[in-house]
Amino acid sequence: MTKLTADIQANRDLFVTETQETRIVWGLCNVDGDWLSVESSEFEESEVMPFWSTEADAKVQCEEEWAEFTPTQIPLDVFLEDWMITLSEDEVLVGLNWNSSLEGTETEATNVAKLYL
Repeated sequence: MTKLTADIQANRDLFVTETQETRIVWGLCNVDGDWLSVESSEFEESEVMPFWSTEADAKVQCEEEWAEFTPTQIPLDVFLEDWMITLSEDEVLVGLNWNSSLEGTETEATNVAKLYL
């Protein structure tokens, strides 16, 4: 059962809290090794890559057009040190703990590390 709600700020805070505890971040990857990224709903001509703090919350999204994807874990340190640098360089936004309605934070990768300070 998901803990994510319509409260976008609370979902973002939960992402930080849970990933600090488990030291794991979850993204969606297909069999070809492609990670899910979608067009931003907030920023024109921007791409966003969503991540979740639990496998269960990531798995909720793996249906319909995203059925080919599976939750895949990323160690938190690798996520913060490697992924955020790459996504920042590629100007890809980061989505944190999107709920089942695909509502959630879209932020620049450089802002994600600041959440852990």
